[in-house]
Amino acid sequence: MKRILAFDIDQTLNVAKTPITDDIADLLIGCLDHFEICPISGQKFDQFLIQIVNRLEDRGVTPEQLSHLHLFVAQGTQYYRYDLAKKDWVQVYNYPLTDEQVAKITETIETSAKELGFWEEDKLQEGDEIIENRLSQVTFSALGQHAGTEAKYAWDPDCKKREKIVARCKELAPEFDYEIGGTTSINAITPGMNKEFGMTHLLEELEVDKSDILYFGDMTQPGGNDYPVVQMGIDTITVRSHEDTAFALRGILGVI
Repeated sequence: MKRILAFDIDQTLNVAKTPITDDIADLLIGCLDHFEICPISGQKFDQFLIQIVNRLEDRGVTPEQLSHLHLFVAQGTQYYRYDLAKKDWVQVYNYPLTDEQVAKITETIETSAKELGFWEEDKLQEGDEIIENRLSQVTFSALGQHAGTEAKYAWDPDCKKREKIVARCKELAPEFDYEIGGTTSINAITPGMNKEFGMTHLLEELEVDKSDILYFGDMTQPGGNDYPVVQMGIDTITVRSHEDTAFALRGILGVI
């Protein structure tokens, strides 16, 4: 029996950049009675609240259940947990990039995308941005964070555009690592600050062993942002949608 269920977010718990469905929310609430639940993603803290926490609250999650939910933000380089006494989320740790690193990564990604013809600023919605500083990582979102789901799915379904951008970034700034995630995203980090870093800290913070964890993710192939978890030897289920995850969770809850 596993003690931890860990999840990627986009394409694993939801349709990219949208709140989780009622079905997923209800299944996660059921799981919180039996497991520590640990979403880990390149997204920033606010998106964890919008896409997961707020939906759980809409579906009646209790504070006691929330105390078993652990938010590993920006690939786990930031960690938040629910404090029952404060009735609020508290940051346990944060490993931010320096201003110089953020500037170098931003310049590298923008230059690479423009050289390759993949800089599409004209498609941004008002107030949106292509490159976002998430404190411990910098994220390229080709169409911005607020683009429609259909447009995002259509932009790079086979990851070929992002693979070209990553290859050029590695030529210009090889001191950083670049991972493909979501539907249009590339996460740029300092070496080692990927999901292996986050999962290693998860093991330490929750005082568990790798064998206690079951991980769900859609980008488990080499170069995908879930692949470091696979390389750690953590039991992993590869999914292609939140429907796949829901199917697996029903099976898990059905045997408890």
